[in-house]
Amino acid sequence: MSASRVGVWAAVVAMTFAGLCAEGHAEIRVASINMCADQLLLALADPDQIIGLGPYSRDASLSWMAEQAKRYTQLSGDAEDVLALEPNLVLAGKYGKPATRQVLREQGVAVVEFDAPHSIDDVKKQIQKVGDLVGHPDRAAALIDRIDASAARARAAALHWPARVLAVSRRGWVTGDNSLVSSLLSAVGLVNAANELGMSRGGFTSLEVIVAAHPDLILVAEATPTADDQGKALLLHPVLERLYPPERRLVMSEQFTYCGGPMLPAALDRIADEVAQLRK
Repeated sequence: MSASRVGVWAAVVAMTFAGLCAEGHAEIRVASINMCADQLLLALADPDQIIGLGPYSRDASLSWMAEQAKRYTQLSGDAEDVLALEPNLVLAGKYGKPATRQVLREQGVAVVEFDAPHSIDDVKKQIQKVGDLVGHPDRAAALIDRIDASAARARAAALHWPARVLAVSRRGWVTGDNSLVSSLLSAVGLVNAANELGMSRGGFTSLEVIVAAHPDLILVAEATPTADDQGKALLLHPVLERLYPPERRLVMSEQFTYCGGPMLPAALDRIADEVAQLRK
């Protein structure tokens, strides 16, 4: 089945399932096998609608709602333990294990896939979709309103200085322009410098390339990183520390940027606060 046909099929499944549940024809028993979908469920569904969450749902380094996730069964991401809970809906990532999604569908379980959001607007669409699926569009609308309010505050905090920002993480990964991080930067008038490196989609680069690009600011996940492994050592290189002291760094943990959803108002507020500090 082509990617476009899969997308259409998933949309039909989602609308049909949401319609049946809204009419009271089905009790919603939903599981997630994707960390970003986990958080959308936790924010929008009733607790008794959720029967299981994905393998990374309790990872506090990545999940904004790791503590809330501890109330629910933690799934492996494979089909067997999902089917044992008898869900009638499973939320999955587009790039997760295709065999798992295939087995679930063959067993008659509705599976709705979610792509990684590339913008704030993408996040709002996903929120609305999950709100409709679990029968709580009002909660989705309220969360979207909070995102819009935070985006307005972020715009008000904008520097009106198109500072060039390079988002750098472990092993020299640079976040590309077609990303949620880039959308957050744009909300406060900042520019993702990855395009200048020919890395509009992101990728790994070297310390030498980062230094030569000479962005105005860098965005990192930790204010005081530690060299836990070789991958993080680059962020502690003396050259980066000299060129980018704290006043030339934006700090946003991966909890804010890995997924889109209930963390987005806090993410926008955080970046607005960071920009406000640059003004001083």
